[in-house]
Amino acid sequence: MANPYRELLAVPGTRTFVAAGFVGRMSMSMVGIAIVLLVSAVTGSYGIAGAVSATLSLAYAVGAPLSARFADRHGQRRVLVPLALANASSFATLITFTLLRLPTWTLFPMAALAGLTQPSLGAWVRARWKYALRDAPARLHTAFSFESVVDEMIFVCGPMIVTAVATGVHPAAGLAVAASFTLVGCLALAAQRGTEPPPVPRVAGAPTSVLRNPAILVMAPVFLMLGAVFGAIDVSGIAFAEEKGHKVLAGLLLGCYALGSGSAALWYGARRWRSPLGRRFRIGLILLAAGLVPPLLITNLYLMMFVVFFSGLAISPTIIPGYGLVEQSVPGHQLTEGLALVSTTVGLGVALGASSAGRVVDAYGARAAFWLPLGAALIAAGIGLAGTRKNK
Repeated sequence: MANPYRELLAVPGTRTFVAAGFVGRMSMSMVGIAIVLLVSAVTGSYGIAGAVSATLSLAYAVGAPLSARFADRHGQRRVLVPLALANASSFATLITFTLLRLPTWTLFPMAALAGLTQPSLGAWVRARWKYALRDAPARLHTAFSFESVVDEMIFVCGPMIVTAVATGVHPAAGLAVAASFTLVGCLALAAQRGTEPPPVPRVAGAPTSVLRNPAILVMAPVFLMLGAVFGAIDVSGIAFAEEKGHKVLAGLLLGCYALGSGSAALWYGARRWRSPLGRRFRIGLILLAAGLVPPLLITNLYLMMFVVFFSGLAISPTIIPGYGLVEQSVPGHQLTEGLALVSTTVGLGVALGASSAGRVVDAYGARAAFWLPLGAALIAAGIGLAGTRKNK
C-alpha cells in the first residue's frame, strides 16, 4: 500500500523546505514562555512579564499578515532575509535591555518590534506546498495534514525545550534559543529558491486587503475561537492536574490532547476525500464541540488523559479543511497573507482563552474552567455553520 506522506516528501525540494520550516516555527511555541521566564526572573514580577509577552503577541498579530502580503507581492526571499535579521536584532536588544535592568518601559517597544518582525512561517511553508503541488492539487490536503502534524510536534517539544534551557542554563538562554530557531529557519527557507512561489503582482481593481474577502471574514473569527479553545484547555488542564496533586503530569495531560490531534491529522491526510471541504469543516466543528463535553464530567486525572486524547481527535480534521477553504477562496496574490491572517487569529485566541480560563480557575476552580473551551467551540461552530453554507 502506497504511503501518501512518503510520496509527498519525494517531491523535489520539499524535504528541505519542510525542515527549514520546522526549525523556524519552533519559536512560535517558545517565545511567550521564554519572555515570561526571563522577565519574571529579572524583575520578580509575573505581571510585567505577562504584559511584555502580550505586547509581542499583539504586535505579531499585526505584523505577520503584513509581511506575508509583501511576500506574496515581492517573493519570499526578498522579504524573509531582512525580516529575519531585524527579528534577531530585536530579540537580542530585548534580552540586553532586560539583563541590564533598564527601565521597564524600554522592554515594551523591543517586544513590539520583535513581534512585528516575527513571520508566520507556517503560512509561508503552506504557500510553498501549493506551488510545489501545482500539478497535483488533489494532494494538497495531505500536505496540509502533514503540516498540522508538524505544528503539533512543535507545540509538544517547544515548551519543554525552552523551559529546560531557561531554568537549567540561564533565564536569558530560553529566549536566545527561540530567536536562534527563527533566524536559522528563516534564512534556510530563504536560501531555497527552487520551491519559492513566484511573486504575484496585485490585480488592478482587486481589494488591497485580504480582510475584504468574504471567506476570511468567516474564517478569522472561527479560528479565533478555535485558538480560545486551545488556550483555555491548556490553562484548565494545568490547573486540573495541580488540583489533583500531580502538577508534574500537566504536560503529559496536554500532550495527550495534542497526540489525539496529531494522530487524526495523519489519518485525515492519508485518506482521499470525496466530500466537499465545507462539509468536512462543518462536521469537524460539530465533533470538536461534542468532544469537549466529556472533560466536564471527569474527576480523575488518569481518566482525563484518556478522555482528552479523544477530545483532540477532532482538532486537525477541523483545522486542515479550514486552511483548505482559505486556500480555495483567496486569490493567488493574497494566499500567504490569508493563511498568515488565520494563523495569527489562532494565536490571539490562545491568549484570550488562556487569560479567561485563568480568571475562572482563580474564582471557581479548574473544573469550572472547562466550560470555556466548550463555549468557544460552540461559538466557532455557530459562525462556521452559518458562514460556510454555500460550501456544500
